[in-house]
Amino acid sequence: MEAFNTRVLLVEDEELARKTLSFYLNTIFDEVVVACDGEDGSQKFQENYALNKSFDLVLTDIKMPNKNGIEMIDDILKLVNDQRFIIVSAHKNEDDLLKLINLRVLGYFVKPLNIDNMMEMLQKAKDEVLADRKIKVNEELITINKTYTYNKSTNKLYNQETIVKLSKKEAEILSVLINNFGEVVSVETFKKHVWNDINTNDSAFRTVMKRLKDKVKNDDFIISHKGYGYIIEKPFIK
Repeated sequence: MEAFNTRVLLVEDEELARKTLSFYLNTIFDEVVVACDGEDGSQKFQENYALNKSFDLVLTDIKMPNKNGIEMIDDILKLVNDQRFIIVSAHKNEDDLLKLINLRVLGYFVKPLNIDNMMEMLQKAKDEVLADRKIKVNEELITINKTYTYNKSTNKLYNQETIVKLSKKEAEILSVLINNFGEVVSVETFKKHVWNDINTNDSAFRTVMKRLKDKVKNDDFIISHKGYGYIIEKPFIK
């Protein structure tokens, strides 16, 4: 299956602190994007969001020019309401803590930083991210049989750890079967959802179905019910 790539947005206006934090973040996370103040942080978050790229963690200062950390966090939560944050600040301001109490803040560090404590918190944050990802993948992953699994979020079929390459029509036929897992799907239903035309020639459907079945022939899970249609039967669990 695809490896998990972890991404962090670091927002810090002090150059030395920015370089130090960036160094340590890069020892734990796969990708670190750096912003120099709250305005820059908001912009970079929005740009990545528009490209369908998420951040697993936002590490930010509070007191910054142009836009402070609280204002930036408000901007971010409008886009991603469960975004994780870690706060790094020169002062532990009680008013700031009250504003942050209902947000998804994993930690609050006061400068000068205790590197050991910070690294422990960052590793804990990464472990939480990966645990959440695994839960999400397990919820989206369908076990078809001992050989094949299907990821509903990506519409990809796997033979063990290898993606099975399917044509557009093959993938659409499989998607119809998956969406009706455990139920017989009529040929007319395939024609309606894949070709958008129930009058599609039977031979066109059979040709694509045969190609799909050939690609899973070492442990074929598509069962033909002659005169009725096709089904992926749910695996028997003892």
